[in-house]
Amino acid sequence: MKNSIAGELALVTGSGSGIGQALALRLAQLGADVILVGRTAAKLEQTANSIAQLSATDDVTPGKAHIMACDITDADAITDLVKTVEKDFGHLDILVNNAGVLVSKTLEETTTEELDAILSTNIRAPYLLCREFLPLLRKSKAAEIINICSTVAHVGYAQQSAYAASKHALLGMSQSLAREVYEEGIRVHVISPGGVLTDMIAEARPDLAGVPMIVPDDIADALEFFVTHRTDGVIDEIRLHRSTKEPF
Repeated sequence: MKNSIAGELALVTGSGSGIGQALALRLAQLGADVILVGRTAAKLEQTANSIAQLSATDDVTPGKAHIMACDITDADAITDLVKTVEKDFGHLDILVNNAGVLVSKTLEETTTEELDAILSTNIRAPYLLCREFLPLLRKSKAAEIINICSTVAHVGYAQQSAYAASKHALLGMSQSLAREVYEEGIRVHVISPGGVLTDMIAEARPDLAGVPMIVPDDIADALEFFVTHRTDGVIDEIRLHRSTKEPF
């Protein structure tokens, strides 16, 4: 059973490039209006322009883009973002916590400043965004929270201790939140990909150059499944790995 999200309102963090841009485009293609959140307004404009150029498919008119530049590592900025969404729209149907940063260093080499930056973006921000947007999500008939996690939430890799710590925390937070709100009809999902072909992974894992990789549209496919297949059968997490990596 496939459900339509046409006319719904979604918010995607880190939507100026990479995975976030692909997620925003897919949601708009499915008919949802999308609030684009990121630090750099110019990048968000590029995503908005791409959304404006989408064509109708299967009688679905693409949704509109709304740019709201925001530093999600700033708690006050998140508060202001929520107030703006409430004033302009009054509700929220889909929250996608996608923004993330990665430092590829051993634990010993990772500085306190780098650790703080990773934790602020990868877990503190999603925690605050979920907490502050819950009142608006409760106004939706079918609210969804999708947190973009990582396979490192299950298997810690060398030289990614800070990143793994943040993603383990994000997975744990998602599991707890899902149990807290499921009786209200709010569903919390996790997408945990391996290496995705983005600028971030190119810098962190140059050894993967030329290797077949997961692409942002693969993540968008998983997101589409979550938001359009709201049935009595629930999938909590989707894990993806590249085709050249051993199964499981």
